[in-house]
Amino acid sequence: QVQLVESGGGLVQAGGSLRLSCAASGRAFSSYAMGWFRQAPGKERKFVAAISWSGSITYGGDSVNGLFTISRANAKNTVYLQMNSLKPEDTAVYYCAAHQIYSALVAGRVEYWGKGTLVTVSS
Repeated sequence: QVQLVESGGGLVQAGGSLRLSCAASGRAFSSYAMGWFRQAPGKERKFVAAISWSGSITYGGDSVNGLFTISRANAKNTVYLQMNSLKPEDTAVYYCAAHQIYSALVAGRVEYWGKGTLVTVSS
């Protein structure tokens, strides 16, 4: 079992930045690929970004446009999502996710979910 707890969400003005954190506990964190998904009100959950277990490979989804950066600190059992130049359309609940296989995570398959953290971007 892997437990994931997100933090760092909140209210920010358009153009601002936020850094989300996801703290993991349980099984060996460093053996899992980690990712972020988001779900806007009334819409389906969508992939945002993923990072391999070593941190050497990262991938951002279509919605990122190079403005979001995923990173991890295995010594701290934590994965981060740095979000810059935020827009109102980035408003969503952001979920941390884990899968032992990086390609599976990128394809949207998740073994473990966090409960999410709300990001609200005002115009």
